[in-house]
Order: sequence, then structure tokens, then C-alpha cells
Amino acid sequence: MTPDDLNAALDAMQGAATDDSQKPGLITVQTDEWIDRLSAMQPGRPQTIADGIRIRDIKVAVGSQETTAVLTRTEAGERGEPYRDLAVQG
Repeated sequence: MTPDDLNAALDAMQGAATDDSQKPGLITVQTDEWIDRLSAMQPGRPQTIADGIRIRDIKVAVGSQETTAVLTRTEAGERGEPYRDLAVQG
């Protein structure tokens, strides 16, 4: 997944959401893909420990056992908390 692919997936999910549970809730990324492609998208420092890594204010989980995907808030469950609204691309 490229940064453009990720932004398109986030925007599509946000646009299709009919309620908060269907909004983007967690971005999962396989370690090698994070290193090779997506780490450049990481914004500045987290504001709190609970913030962790975020892209466009959506929490990111990076791991060798992860698959690269965007999960809804329902699919993410507690892993995506605290939830925030999708930030404008920029």
C-alpha cells in the first residue's frame, strides 16, 4: 500500500460511513511495509502516551503479524481507542 492508496482508503471509508462505528478506527501495517512505504506519513510527536503512532489522527498498529489494512471502529474495537475524527489530508 502506498501513501496515496492509504489516503484513498481512509477517505473512502469516511465517505461511506453512515455512523461513527463505520468510520476509520485503526490502520494495521505489516512491519516491512511500514519501513518501506508508510513511515514517511507519520506526523509529529504524539500528544500523550495513549496517542501512539497516528496517521491523519487514526491510530496505527505496526507488527510482523499484522496485515496492512484500514479497519472500521467496530472492527478495531479497543485497539483503535481513543478514536478521533479523520484529519484532513495535508
